Amino acid sequence: MTHDSTAPAPSPPPMPWILITATCLATFAITAAGTTRAPFLVHMARDLDVGLGVIANLFGLTSIAWGAASFIAGVGSDRIGRRPFLVGAPIALAAALAAVANADSYLMVAIWSTFGGGFCGLFTGVSMAEVAARVVDRQRGRALGWVMAGQSMTLLIGVPLAAWIGASVGWRGVHLCVAAMSLLSAVAMFATTTSMAGTRKGAASGPRPSLRMALSGQVIRVLSSIVAERVCFGLAAVYYATFMLQTYELSLEALALPLAVFAAGNILGTIGGGQLGDRLKNRMLTFAMALLASGVVALILFGWQSGVVASAVLGFAYMFCNALARPSIMAALADVPAEVRGTVMGLNSTVASGGWLAAAAIGGWIIADIGFVGFGPLIAGLTVVAAIIALARWRR
Repeated sequence: MTHDSTAPAPSPPPMPWILITATCLATFAITAAGTTRAPFLVHMARDLDVGLGVIANLFGLTSIAWGAASFIAGVGSDRIGRRPFLVGAPIALAAALAAVANADSYLMVAIWSTFGGGFCGLFTGVSMAEVAARVVDRQRGRALGWVMAGQSMTLLIGVPLAAWIGASVGWRGVHLCVAAMSLLSAVAMFATTTSMAGTRKGAASGPRPSLRMALSGQVIRVLSSIVAERVCFGLAAVYYATFMLQTYELSLEALALPLAVFAAGNILGTIGGGQLGDRLKNRMLTFAMALLASGVVALILFGWQSGVVASAVLGFAYMFCNALARPSIMAALADVPAEVRGTVMGLNSTVASGGWLAAAAIGGWIIADIGFVGFGPLIAGLTVVAAIIALARWRR
């Protein structure tokens, strides 16, 4: 029997858009649990009778809990299945947010916010693993790109919407609104993981998943690149608003449009990066080139400072290039044995949280000692390091 070598390759299965949409919206709600607090830091400090710096510590507490819980959930999902985390975490988060809304002291707000961060972590890595498991390899960039767009939309839509709603109901009411969204997310995840093929349980067959099995040389190299990329992203995401305010002495009203442009770059880059990650042959090369481009833009953005319009355009370009790199490396990271995919994606969320914390700390030190002009060389240098690690892995 002969085979026709010219026969077309089989068409990939249809994308599970219902699951992807539900996960994107759930990711929006989960991320909003932390980001929508930003406009109300002053109000929270006043209501709870603490300093602004003390309230800002809530971001650090939630990030630490988020990162730790992501790893725990990843390991757990490979052993007992993903569905308990996909449905249970948003329900638990809703309860924690309701408790924050009704707390009468900073201590209780801090405790329940930390629990909330942990519940967010129980969802993020597991949701990535679930979506990655439901598509073939050459669809993963697009699928994960759309899921990550849910995170990006909180900056463009979630924070301004929270500020608008908060003007009427206050920060406590906003927490209750996000709690309601989280409950709706749980319903959506319950429906999509029921109506489609059952969630895989890693322990059903094959060797028992372990951390040693998950931490292959390839995974360690990819995670190392992700740490550097997350620091680059965090430096801009955390401090871009402050950079614009201090450099150009903008009012909060005037800052709104540059921030919207900045966030739009993140969303469009994430979606476009998913397309590139699936169409171009080598994902790690795609990641490296896009990230290096962001490093060049960072040098200009933080070094030139030639006007509000130019900095807004450069902010868009920086976020677009950075986000363009992200789906490719996430799809590459997901290309691991199915029995450890949850652990690996959980580790991604853990190292990402570490990158965010490092960016916040390093950025504060640079601003105090050098000024924003120091951001460009640091980001550019980190992109080179990340690209070298990524390309070394590619050549192997």
